Amino acid sequence: MNPANKKILIADDDSSVRLVLSQAFTRLGYQVRATGNVTTLMKWVADGEGDLVVTDVVMPDENIFNVLPQIRKDRPKLPVIVMSAQNTLLTAVNASEGGAFEYVSKPFDLDEVTAAARRALSRPADSEASKAQARAMKDERLPLIGRSAPMQDVYRTIARLVGADLTVLITGESGSGKELVARALHDLGRRRDGKFVVINLAAVPRERVETELFGRGDGDLGKLVEADGGTLFLDEIGDMPLDAQSRLLRVIDGAEPALNPKTNRRPNVRLIAATNRDLRGLIRQGLFREDLFFRLNVAPLRLPPLRDRTEDIPDLARSFLLRAAREGLPSKTIDQSALERLKTHAWPGNVRELENLIRRICALYAEELITARIVERELQEQVPVAVGEDGPVTLSTLIERHLASHFADQPDGVPPPGLYDRILEEVERPLIRLTLAATRGNQVRAADILGLNRNTLRKKIVDLGVELSRGKR
Repeated sequence: MNPANKKILIADDDSSVRLVLSQAFTRLGYQVRATGNVTTLMKWVADGEGDLVVTDVVMPDENIFNVLPQIRKDRPKLPVIVMSAQNTLLTAVNASEGGAFEYVSKPFDLDEVTAAARRALSRPADSEASKAQARAMKDERLPLIGRSAPMQDVYRTIARLVGADLTVLITGESGSGKELVARALHDLGRRRDGKFVVINLAAVPRERVETELFGRGDGDLGKLVEADGGTLFLDEIGDMPLDAQSRLLRVIDGAEPALNPKTNRRPNVRLIAATNRDLRGLIRQGLFREDLFFRLNVAPLRLPPLRDRTEDIPDLARSFLLRAAREGLPSKTIDQSALERLKTHAWPGNVRELENLIRRICALYAEELITARIVERELQEQVPVAVGEDGPVTLSTLIERHLASHFADQPDGVPPPGLYDRILEEVERPLIRLTLAATRGNQVRAADILGLNRNTLRKKIVDLGVELSRGKR
């Protein structure tokens, strides 16, 4: 490809962006024309000018998404790279749905833009192949939140996969949002009118996994048949027993006919699997079938842990506050000092841990403004989530480690009298706090969940100094 024979049309209302891109492409040998409005860009396109368009989304006279269909109709082989500072999943999906060749988030990496331009100009664009079969959400309550660079990679991958029917393997730590990604792939994809069926393989007793998946002869059809025409989400696939893995592999390969009795044919299902475990490590240990791994890992998608995208924490925290208020918890706001403190936490439980913390603060604190002091107190109250080689460490193991450390800290290895009551109090306080947060401060429900008399619970709340919102005590 001779760059001198290719012309790039640039559209951006920021003159500095136009200048930087124009200089970069000119240095690479391309011809360049730049404009600050969509009207001029569309005139050039209508006149047959340009081999590539690089454009911002929000322009003074028009949103580029409104004219992308016209560009696709008039110049179906003209690739379009869209750039936007509105770095949400909705933007990425809209770009893909509109037939854009590539989506680049702002502030952009110049090397990323020029590399995308080379790809676009080195092969012919196919409007049908590039248009993902996706549906933009009607509101801004997106399934995934974050404008960080790691999340931009996730959005781009989702946008490319929603129009395909590939099997996807989502990896990521516990609480990072794997099921949300799976739901986004389903809701935005071509199977959105079918069912999204979930089976959490870590929550199903091992002896019942095959029955849950494949059904039995008494009319229970199983999750595989239930998902016919839609998506089956195999959550925590790393916990699937080996015998169930073998049967699933036979079904995928067609060696075992899993028929839908209503249609008398094989279920037509898209598989999406997820795990927080190292499947390759499990394969080496003989705990996971390598051939099944390759069947599932057709399109891998890795979710970043929250500690790798701390710049997303303010958006996430505010979103969780709004969600909590919609669910009936007291409405609150959060100040900058609290947000900065949240950014410094390691978040072993990831986004789920952050959401639970926000809900707990809303339920248990009377203050309308969440400050760094409140956040600090709550973070100190949390029991750390430890992860070992084989997944999360049990509460019993954590307590044993804590007690061993406590004994070791004593001068003679023996704690002072009253240890039993002190340890019970340490466990009781967070247990009651978390239960009250889960029940939104409802003491009747909390007492029922804990198996306590309501008066007993009230006494413990007072004795342990558990804080409640006004009107919840």
